[in-house]
Amino acid sequence: MTAETLAVKAPVLDLDPFSDDFLTDPYDAHEQMREAGPVFWLERYGVYGVARHDEVARVLTDHGTFVSSRGVGISDFVKEKPWRPPSLLLEADPPQHTKARQVVTKILTVKLLRSLKDGFQAHADELVARVAAQGGVVDGVHDLAEPYPLAVFPDFIGLSKDGRENLLPYGSMVFNTFGPRNGHFERALERGAAAQGWIMEQCRPGSPSPDGLGAQIHAAAAEAGFNEEDQAKLLRSFLSAGVDTTVHGIGNALQCLAENPEQFTALREDPSLARAAFEETVRYSSPVQTFFRTTNKATEVSGIALPEGSKVLMFLAAANRDPRQWENPSAFDIRRKAAGHVGFGFGIHACLGQMLARLEGECFLTALARHVSRIELAGEPQQQLNNTLRGLDSLPLRLTAA
Repeated sequence: MTAETLAVKAPVLDLDPFSDDFLTDPYDAHEQMREAGPVFWLERYGVYGVARHDEVARVLTDHGTFVSSRGVGISDFVKEKPWRPPSLLLEADPPQHTKARQVVTKILTVKLLRSLKDGFQAHADELVARVAAQGGVVDGVHDLAEPYPLAVFPDFIGLSKDGRENLLPYGSMVFNTFGPRNGHFERALERGAAAQGWIMEQCRPGSPSPDGLGAQIHAAAAEAGFNEEDQAKLLRSFLSAGVDTTVHGIGNALQCLAENPEQFTALREDPSLARAAFEETVRYSSPVQTFFRTTNKATEVSGIALPEGSKVLMFLAAANRDPRQWENPSAFDIRRKAAGHVGFGFGIHACLGQMLARLEGECFLTALARHVSRIELAGEPQQQLNNTLRGLDSLPLRLTAA
């Protein structure tokens, strides 16, 4: 029985989740998808979709049925050649994925991250205090959300000081190519092409500084039996997701706080809420909106039959506003217990850098609470359109220094 035959059992939706209108403002469409049913068929692309929290979590955690090795984008690697060598972390299944992930997790420990906090906090305090003291209108993206991760993350990895601007177009390229070959895909490939050479050079064994995480990953990977090419791939996988998502998380947090002044007041009064504020941002305005999986055998989800080889598009951001999971989900509330959101994924493929992203987000928002007494929009935010990510190109803000 074909996917098309079985698909009549699922509601059929004529939505384009990669159109400019959808990417600009997806929330009405998210509600339509959630209310259509636990599983639906997206006619335009010939893929299934899940937008409710329970079904998204089911697909994420059942890695034996919904595999990543066939691609976490719209392309099925069994049927078409990937545009680049697959990631050893993101686009792999056990046991290959387990071996690669263990290399990084045994280095990226809670103890290590705790040792970074003072330095990360000092950098955030300096940046936010300096920008707030300038007065006038600032750009929350270019003046704050981008410079902070582009400093602390590459320093941590041990990357060259020169060329770090390549990290953003490279990450944008990777995430755009999970979608269809549309204008965003093509433009990202064009912009990212120049960045690829720098990224490849930075990931080569011997290139990162010996005291950084990159060199530690190379050494641990070599000890685990990875050749030099795969050592570079492993670090590249970590880099591709380590900056854009954090930049967007911080930018989205700034927008949320500017648009909800009572929430910023709460943060100012209690800076210990910074961690929760970043967590709520990831739930409310998820930097990673979607990911795909592929069924490696016939299965079912909530009574809907899916044949082998079905592409399943998980709407993480829609799940994060599912009223079946959250009370008043369309409200931004930094006191909310946001644990359980799927903004960083679930299961064995949960975001490997989520602890680092949370540390950066917490330090930045703590600095904002310390050094800014008022934050308000000074113009219309400009959305950055990406097939997978949600973030801003520009965020005009007026900050009042504390």
